[in-house]
Amino acid sequence: MREGRAPRSSAGELTQEVAKFSVVGGAGVLVNLVFFNLARHFGHFPVVRAGVIATLVSIAFNYVGLRYFTYRGRRKRQQTTEMLLFLVFSALGLLIENGVLYTATYGFGWDSGLQSNIFKFLGIGLATLFRFWSYRTWVFKALPRARAG
Repeated sequence: MREGRAPRSSAGELTQEVAKFSVVGGAGVLVNLVFFNLARHFGHFPVVRAGVIATLVSIAFNYVGLRYFTYRGRRKRQQTTEMLLFLVFSALGLLIENGVLYTATYGFGWDSGLQSNIFKFLGIGLATLFRFWSYRTWVFKALPRARAG
C-alpha cells in the first residue's frame, strides 16, 4: 500500500514545484518585459541588446526567487557550484530566448514594438521549459529520500 502512495506524493510534489516555479517565473517574465521595454524605448538600445540586458536582470531576480522560495528545501551544494551551474543553464536559456528575438528581428524583419514583445515572450516561453528541466535536474537537485526500514 505504501507503494501506491508514492506516485501521488511525487505527483503532488511536482505540482507544488511547478506552481512555485510558475510564481517566480511569472514575476521574472514581468521583470524581463519591463526592463526590455525600458531599455528599448528609453535607453534606445537595439532590440536584441535590450533583450539580453532584460534577461540578465531577470536571471538575477529569478535566482533569488528559486533558491529561497521554489527550491528552499532542496539540498544546497556549495554556493559557488550552485551559482556556476545556475549561470551556465541561465546563459543557455538566454541564448534560446534571445535567439528567437534575433531570428524574428534580423531574419524576418519583424521589428515593431508589438512584434518584438511577442517574440520576446515566445522566446521566454521556450527558454522557460529548458530552464525548468535544467534547474530541477542539475542545479537544485532533490535530496535522496531516506528509506523506511
